[in-house]
Amino acid sequence: MKSLDSFARTKLTALSDRGLKRDIVTTERREANHTLRQGRHLISFCCNDYLNLSHHPKVRQAAKDAIDHYGAGAGASRLVTGSHPLIRELEQRLAAIKGTEDACVFSSGYMANIGIIPTLVSTADVIFIDELSHACLQAGSQLSSANIIRFHHNDVSQLRELVRQHRGDYRRAMIITDGVFSMDGDLAPLDRLSRIATDTDCWLMSDDAHGFGVIGTDMKGSRHMFSPLPDIPLQMGTLSKAIGSFGGYLCASKVVTALVKTRARSLIYTTALPPASAAAALAALDIITTDPDYCRRPMKNARVFAQLLGLAAPESPIIPIIIGETKKVMDYAALLEQDGFLITGIRPPTVAEGTARLRLTFCAQHKEEDIHALVAAIKHHGIV
Repeated sequence: MKSLDSFARTKLTALSDRGLKRDIVTTERREANHTLRQGRHLISFCCNDYLNLSHHPKVRQAAKDAIDHYGAGAGASRLVTGSHPLIRELEQRLAAIKGTEDACVFSSGYMANIGIIPTLVSTADVIFIDELSHACLQAGSQLSSANIIRFHHNDVSQLRELVRQHRGDYRRAMIITDGVFSMDGDLAPLDRLSRIATDTDCWLMSDDAHGFGVIGTDMKGSRHMFSPLPDIPLQMGTLSKAIGSFGGYLCASKVVTALVKTRARSLIYTTALPPASAAAALAALDIITTDPDYCRRPMKNARVFAQLLGLAAPESPIIPIIIGETKKVMDYAALLEQDGFLITGIRPPTVAEGTARLRLTFCAQHKEEDIHALVAAIKHHGIV
């Protein structure tokens, strides 16, 4: 055991020396982007609860009612004890919204991606993946044992050439991308990726975690930023961002979701989503599908912020301010926290070396005066 502690201590020291050691700080999230951290009240600009639905009265009440009716936990894997009716209802709702035949709900977005990809491809296959795709997409690709070929971020020309060179060497092929990239906030060119996939018999998979509920026609996500709609046979997403609950999902054809439900290890060998999470997600979907004006607020707030600082118009509610140096970005985050704003510095390995940044996210209930105050603080510290 002494060798284990010694190993951990050495690793932590090396990370600390590089400014890369992470510490979890107890923080109480409250309504309307307010947080309480170490006795101080802060306005959060780093949360993915874009529509603030985790605190919406209807969403909270739905979760409470589900606990009263179904209990606090699911009890086991869905394939062992069966799943409570709310999960199946949620799958049907998601499929209807996304325009697919069926859906499969997982216990988290990460669990979805590490289950879906290895179910569909393996050693004789190839994955073409955007180099900035989320860590769970990268992890799922690695777990599949398929050959992984990364293409430069949103570089359609390079992808086309790589597919031309290598597709014929493999049995099956996937093209994998985020719909909205979580650290940069930009959109994937899903229309052009879809054409490449269709022309070369590749299966396109898009992770729409940061798109659904805040962009696209009827707030249906990144696919719905394009007309005509691109063909994306594997539409993955989460329940923990704009939906404000917890979990992940795949929307696809009936036969594909049936295969995933019977073979995805991260579905088979883990306890199902708690009833409260499924009920909360269903209530949130009611709000998203009936109140598009409310759902437009995160993008409106992001645009206000960008205009005030003279930044490029955002494509999503995510706006990065790239600083470069790790220490500098953490110093800026500390200064902004002193000013009353919670904005986490993002460091390697989450982003590439030399691209450390402040990652700002804008939510429906951010007040314009708070955005103006944040802009003033950023200017005062010379961040932009």
